[in-house]
Amino acid sequence: MKIILLGAPFSGKGTLARNIVKDFDIVQISTGDLFRENIKNGTEVGKLAKSYMDKGELVPDEVTIKMLAERIEKDDCKKGFILDGFPRSVNQAIALKDITDIDAVIELDVPLDEIRRRCVGRRICSKCGEIYNTSSYDKTICAKCGSPLFQRDDDNLETINLRLEVYEKQTAPLINFYAEKLFVVQGSEKGPEETYNKVKNFLKGLK
Repeated sequence: MKIILLGAPFSGKGTLARNIVKDFDIVQISTGDLFRENIKNGTEVGKLAKSYMDKGELVPDEVTIKMLAERIEKDDCKKGFILDGFPRSVNQAIALKDITDIDAVIELDVPLDEIRRRCVGRRICSKCGEIYNTSSYDKTICAKCGSPLFQRDDDNLETINLRLEVYEKQTAPLINFYAEKLFVVQGSEKGPEETYNKVKNFLKGLK
């Protein structure tokens, strides 16, 4: 089962991916993690990516695709994988078709006002990294380890509005590109559990 997750920032893709990984025994692939892993290990493609990043330039799509192609050939991807954060554009989606087929594309559709609320309300544990939101947890210390929570400098309305503009311009066109494989799920006000149950039932039908 090969899946792409689509959704604006703060739509809940990370939570959804973790649930799918747990229940369907497939791996989550994040391009950000791929970059960090290859650079850390000093691979050929990692060195190439770093050469662009060190100059403050965007890593070309062909470099990212090469990294991804090497990753999905590993044994832990034989049962399938979830792509989170890739593709980000139609050009990347076209390049992706050359290295693998995709079974389903899941779009998390969350109202913009809700996304903004999630952004400004996010709090992160300074020690263990656990993530909270003030809408459901209004304390200043982590429930798991008792360390102080903090708000990232970029968790503000100005930044999220800019990120939403980029998403609408670059990534939203993928909804039409993948129309035949697209499953749209509305972000539920009742919580991520209800949203995931809808996705879970859909994926069971694919197996």
